[in-house]
Amino acid sequence: MFAIPGAVPVTITPAAAAQIARLMAGKNAFGLRIGLKKGGCAGMEYTMELAETAAANEEVVEKDGARVMIAPMAQMFLFGTEIDYENGLLESGFRFRNPNVTDSCGCGESVRFEPLEGSRARD
Repeated sequence: MFAIPGAVPVTITPAAAAQIARLMAGKNAFGLRIGLKKGGCAGMEYTMELAETAAANEEVVEKDGARVMIAPMAQMFLFGTEIDYENGLLESGFRFRNPNVTDSCGCGESVRFEPLEGSRARD
């Protein structure tokens, strides 16, 4: 839908690919769908869900047995994003290193993007 010819919309680190492949195998899923929704203190939140099939117009990225589908309305906001998975003593989870983010909340759960060209700023 918003594809750039010859450009991979997101990159997946080896750690993220391994975790996504584990999740897919555990639930016999086709892949992990990522998207965005309104919410959080910064305005937008990432969404993730295991899916049985790819939907129409989704961009599909595969690496090392992992498959990520990007929801159509999220594609323009996710180009250039690196998806990683980090293990820590207190917290483990997916991390999105997105060059399109202009601000994020203190807890890291939500992000903000520049307004789209041609859209009006809200008061």
